[in-house]
Amino acid sequence: MAPPTPRVFLIRHGETEWSLNGSTGRSDIPLTARGEQQIKEKAQILVGGGCPIDPKNLCTAFVSPRIRAHRTFHLLFEHLPKFPAHIITEEAREWDYGDYEGLLKEEILAKQPGWDIWKDGCPGGESVQGMRSRVDGLIVKVREFHRQYHEEGKGTRDILIVAHGHFNRVFISRWINFDLALGTHLNVEPGGVSILSYNHGSLDEPALNALNLYADLK
Repeated sequence: MAPPTPRVFLIRHGETEWSLNGSTGRSDIPLTARGEQQIKEKAQILVGGGCPIDPKNLCTAFVSPRIRAHRTFHLLFEHLPKFPAHIITEEAREWDYGDYEGLLKEEILAKQPGWDIWKDGCPGGESVQGMRSRVDGLIVKVREFHRQYHEEGKGTRDILIVAHGHFNRVFISRWINFDLALGTHLNVEPGGVSILSYNHGSLDEPALNALNLYADLK
């Protein structure tokens, strides 16, 4: 009997002041009180024995080192006896907005008319090519965990990633073998959960299973 199909749970951090108002890349912005409550409520139904994210199925987690993502990870698991194995890594950080850090889109367009992060990247920050390469590198690592589980019976089926809005849009796009600019058509809400897996139990057929589960949709 074939093992259950491997999965990735991709979670955006909870609400911050800048997720409401500005472009946040490298800045370390905390969750709002509402953002913390969002994640605490989700944790009770999302994480635990018999829940969608069951620690016994979780091979490892990749967590952005920015406080808004790291705090989200802790809030998800603080009701359990221990935290799962996890890797805090810059590979899961947000797109670096460089000179445009903290600006509203209309402020950016005033500086650079026609600017589109999906085509132009960010001056003084991360290019489109740089973002694509970084996300692709993490996907390679995730798929190797999945290959070992699926083909060799090593480890367990699920990977968790706690990251950011643009990062998650890019990750989803690249996971299903599209250019990262597909992400402009994806809404990834604060605290929302995406599930990525494979069709027909084949690691050659990556798929998006769910988007914005448990999110407070506007």
